[in-house]
Amino acid sequence: MAPWKLPPKAKVYEALSAVAEGRVRPAGATSAEVVSSGGDRTYTVEWSEDRRSFTANDNASYWQGYLGYPVIAVLITLGEVRVGDGVADALAGVPWHDLNERFKRDYDAAVESVLGEVGDRGGGRDRIAREVDAVMTQLTALELERPGRGRRPPPKA
Repeated sequence: MAPWKLPPKAKVYEALSAVAEGRVRPAGATSAEVVSSGGDRTYTVEWSEDRRSFTANDNASYWQGYLGYPVIAVLITLGEVRVGDGVADALAGVPWHDLNERFKRDYDAAVESVLGEVGDRGGGRDRIAREVDAVMTQLTALELERPGRGRRPPPKA
C-alpha cells in the first residue's frame, strides 16, 4: 500500500468549508459522503476500521494521489485531525468550485482571495492560516495509506 501524498494547503481550506457547512454525512461505520461546494457532486470516502487507510473518489484523490478535501473533511469530522474553535465557521459559504474556475486552478490565488474577504470581515485571517498549517502537520504525522484508486469520481449531477 502506498502512502497518500500531502495536498496543497488550499484543500484544507476547502475541507474546513465542507465541515462548517455540514456537507459531511456519515454513510456507515467506515464510510461517509461529502457534497461538493457546488452541490452537484457527492463524493464517497471509505476507511479501514483502524483509520489508517482511506479511499475517496474526488478528482484530486483519484487522479492526483493526494488527500483531497473530502478525506480531510472526514478526518476532521472523525476527530482524527483537530481544528481550533470557530476556524471552520469563518470559511462557511465559500464557493470553492467557482473560485477555482475563476482563478484557473491557481489554488493559492483562490485562497488569497478568500482570506482577503475574511480579513475584511475581521475573521482572523492569520489565525486561520496558522490552523491550516497545523492541519498540514497533523496530516503528515498520520501517515495515512492509500490502498488504491478506488471508485472513479462521480459525474456532475
